[in-house]
Amino acid sequence: FMLWLGCMMIPGQVTLIPQFILFRSFGWLDTHLPLVVPAFFGNAFGTFLMRQFFMTIPMELEDAAVVDGCTRFRIYWNIMMPLAKPAIATFAVFTFMGSWNNLLGPVIYLSSYNKMTLPVGLAFFQGQYGTQWPLVMAGATISVIPIIALYIGAQQYFVQGVVMSGIKG
Repeated sequence: FMLWLGCMMIPGQVTLIPQFILFRSFGWLDTHLPLVVPAFFGNAFGTFLMRQFFMTIPMELEDAAVVDGCTRFRIYWNIMMPLAKPAIATFAVFTFMGSWNNLLGPVIYLSSYNKMTLPVGLAFFQGQYGTQWPLVMAGATISVIPIIALYIGAQQYFVQGVVMSGIKG
């Protein structure tokens, strides 16, 4: 676990060149795969968040399920996973926001302008001699809509997590 925490301290810019070499060997350059696959598999923060959440669940729940005859998989799937929905929703929102606002990854991995992401497009509106502020503001407003929609969809899980954390004692 300490090694995993150490991974959280390494800035993403340090691993950029090894990732570029790896994605080039996979043939993933100029595709959206280098942007989607690492986000799908999570990161050290997700592991830390889920570990901390699962440590707050009382062992008595697992012990009671074992007494009732549940297998390890059934304990995980039917007891632990429903309890972990607030933590999963939190991690999903953080991961989506990080991927959605990623500027460096698309600039490094994508070379076709038609595959660039919205933050890269917004950065193109800022020039050396001037910035087209109406276009930047319109693009920024449009770029916030999916994040707000995701938050509204996941809000019930956040409230559920706050209520659960108040019940534990």
